[in-house]
Amino acid sequence: MMAFAFVFPGQGSQSVGMMNGYSDSPVIEQTFTEASDVLGQDLWAMVNQGPAEVLNQTINTQPLMLTAGVAVYRAWSSLSELQPVMLAGHSLGEYTALVVADALSFSDALKLVRFRAQAMQQAVPEGSGGMAAILGLDDEIVKAICQEVTQHGDNRLVEPANFNSPGQIVIAGHRDAVLIAIEQCQAKGAKRAVILPMSIPSHCTLMNAATEPMRQQLEAIAFQKPRIPILHNADVQSHSESASLKEILVQQLINPVRWVDTVKALTTTGIAHLIECGPGKVLIGLNKRIVPNVQHLSLTDAQTIAQTAELLRSA
Repeated sequence: MMAFAFVFPGQGSQSVGMMNGYSDSPVIEQTFTEASDVLGQDLWAMVNQGPAEVLNQTINTQPLMLTAGVAVYRAWSSLSELQPVMLAGHSLGEYTALVVADALSFSDALKLVRFRAQAMQQAVPEGSGGMAAILGLDDEIVKAICQEVTQHGDNRLVEPANFNSPGQIVIAGHRDAVLIAIEQCQAKGAKRAVILPMSIPSHCTLMNAATEPMRQQLEAIAFQKPRIPILHNADVQSHSESASLKEILVQQLINPVRWVDTVKALTTTGIAHLIECGPGKVLIGLNKRIVPNVQHLSLTDAQTIAQTAELLRSA
């Protein structure tokens, strides 16, 4: 059998009805019921009926995407005894990876991501921050533009937040600074530069105010050594000690998501299959551009879970 890794999506992969394709797996709805009991709200109704504006509120998106990733992993485990040799998650997806690796209980993870969303929202006043996707421009040019904009005036901070794939960077910061950076990126030849529908400027220095509340919240949570190694976005390293796992989750708030480096590092370990575990195909699109020589699969519905399990069994 060929070695494979699971990667878990984060914010941006959510949509109303995203679990429809998994109706053959009873464990999916059971997992949502478990999460709903923990948080005291009906996540299954929310994911199936929306509306999209409610689904897209960070405070709802984060627990929903965590639950979706855990549910799909449980559906996989109900069909296949095969286990990934490595895990990674895009931003919020790291919490899913921690649950799958038995480093963090599902219940604790749900409460943590709900708190994380609140802390992030409170760190920056509504409407004052923003994020934008820059496509078709070299990383170094985008970094230089961000530095240039930030140097010229107060409340003008903008930084690279996600290195998602070659030629796709997300920037984050004060909304006005993000808009100025968009103009400058377009002037330098970006194919596209678009503001994202997110109220929180994640993975940049503006999240500093969220770090101490998050650190305090993490102190009360029990972490175990992950049974499957997880590569983390902030430093592209695996962590096994409780203290370092907690600290990397704090650092994740203010450091860019180094997804390109993370995916490249995953595949240097001899992994032949990179599998997106969760609804949507956001990560598979990025991963194909980062490491085209690896087989890319996604568990987008009950059928693809069964097909992937069979493919790996016979590999």
